[in-house]
Amino acid sequence: WDIYLNSNSPNEKVHWFSITNSIMIVLFLSIMIAIILLRTLYKDISQYNDPNNLEEAKEESGWKLVHGDVFRPPATYPMLFSVFVGSGVQLCCMCVATLSFALLGLLSPANRGSLITAFILLFVFMGSFAGYYSSSIYKMFRGILWKQNTLLTAFFFPGVVFIIIFSLNLMLWMKGSSGAIPFGSLFMLLFLWFCVSVPLVFLGSFFGYKREIEAFPVRTNQIPRAIPQQQWYMSPFLTCLVGGVLPFGAVSVELYFIMSALWLHQIYYIFGFLFLVMVVLVVTCAEVSILLCYFQLVNEDYRWWWRSFLHAGSCAFYTMAYAVWYHLTELEMTGLAPVILYYGYMLIICFTFFLITGTIGYLACFWFNCKIYSSIKVD
Repeated sequence: WDIYLNSNSPNEKVHWFSITNSIMIVLFLSIMIAIILLRTLYKDISQYNDPNNLEEAKEESGWKLVHGDVFRPPATYPMLFSVFVGSGVQLCCMCVATLSFALLGLLSPANRGSLITAFILLFVFMGSFAGYYSSSIYKMFRGILWKQNTLLTAFFFPGVVFIIIFSLNLMLWMKGSSGAIPFGSLFMLLFLWFCVSVPLVFLGSFFGYKREIEAFPVRTNQIPRAIPQQQWYMSPFLTCLVGGVLPFGAVSVELYFIMSALWLHQIYYIFGFLFLVMVVLVVTCAEVSILLCYFQLVNEDYRWWWRSFLHAGSCAFYTMAYAVWYHLTELEMTGLAPVILYYGYMLIICFTFFLITGTIGYLACFWFNCKIYSSIKVD
């Protein structure tokens, strides 16, 4: 394996280009955040807290006017939102732990299957994080169907993944392919799911519901505030499309090597580069979500919960589009079965990517809103 692990690999320059490209995107976003947000927010907070400008501030438009509604629970599918965030936290913890083990040299490319085994085991053992965060958020939304929320957290994402894998495997069994997953392996996956992951989710949910929810920086009004008509460029569809461009651009070059390792049987071994790209992805998703959330609040639209998740999570849409392009340009598949297999597994990867990036966007926006609304004086 010295040939593959040699630091003078011909692809090293491309990886360095990928890192440089990603860092430039982060710097660009950070400068945007510093100029637009920090200066504007400092001016806004100073003006809102100035008693001499109190009457003027009441007549002006801005993000302070929605302080009584900004922490109002989402009107559409609050339970599903909490389940998405809980599963996203579980997947984030799984990815961080797996990459940490790979950086320490515990997951060698010489040991085939070690990476996927680590993913599965760490996902199962991180079930308590999913239950804890899902139940905490659902309690924060003043939800009362805690049993349904816990069951949905335990079975939604693993259930979707298992149904897709089982359907693809059934097709391979019918074709008589040697690449089909044996019954013993599927039974082992079910055992890990029902006997390890599900109890851990219930344990995390128990502690999540017992936890005292911290009070929001501002009080929520009983009557929702009317939302003014938004400009065309603030439509949810357009902002979600824009929000996914930069996070996808930060990982697009490295994504090519990951796809080649998955579908062209190449060896992926530069986990240090992958860890740096992951850090860049987290920062990019957070900054894009905060920027779009601020613009949304300035326009007096306080429905930011789902939008913050979808703004960052929309880069999964570009990943799926990239998968289509990769299939048309790089892969030569004959027959319908390989195509169905390819898109089935890519659907799982993109859905996982959607939950991870969406959770990062939501957590960043929640922290941002708590910060700015705790800085102003509200009667």
